[in-house]
Amino acid sequence: MSAPAKRKNDPEGLKKRILASALTTFAEFGLQGARMEQIAEDAQTTKRMVVYHFTNKEQLYIEVLHLVYREIRQHETGLNLTEMSPGMAIARLAEASFDYHISHPDFMRLICSENLMRGRYIRQSETIKTLNQSALDVLDSVLIRGKQSGEFDPHITTVDVHRLISSISFHNVGNHYTFHALFGGNETEQQSLARNRRLVVDATLRYLRPER
Repeated sequence: MSAPAKRKNDPEGLKKRILASALTTFAEFGLQGARMEQIAEDAQTTKRMVVYHFTNKEQLYIEVLHLVYREIRQHETGLNLTEMSPGMAIARLAEASFDYHISHPDFMRLICSENLMRGRYIRQSETIKTLNQSALDVLDSVLIRGKQSGEFDPHITTVDVHRLISSISFHNVGNHYTFHALFGGNETEQQSLARNRRLVVDATLRYLRPER
């Protein structure tokens, strides 16, 4: 009797459990295939309580998108890049993005699912747009310093650098199995990860290098 009472008196804890369960379920089955009953069961609650806190499955899905984007953006803002030289800061940001994508496969699956739906739900949320502006703000502050010092090409745009880092980081996880089967050769898993981690740093720094 005591355990249910404790959960009942912890609405924030319950909401966190529901979101964690929903993230796993949406990542595995997509929005259409996910069942509210399964989300409730994994969160150790009832479907009625899930609906009470999040209204419906679509709204819960949007809240999960808020959660995953908030977490990756908080990860980036916590890197303390202002303490590093521009080149070191870019290298750190690229490595951190690469590592984050590897260690958060459910984030990757969820974004793939949203892309399959042509970004239908992301477009509905001003919150997500605001959250993701911080990704450009963090990067832009480094690029400004690098351009001022002459270390970076002054014509480079922030969104293009973000696109470059994201594309390699995303590709490494999203296309891992097919790419390795087709082009991996005798390379081990660790060798592939190490090489791709170097690639995201080297490619970004070379892209930023001023033309001579």
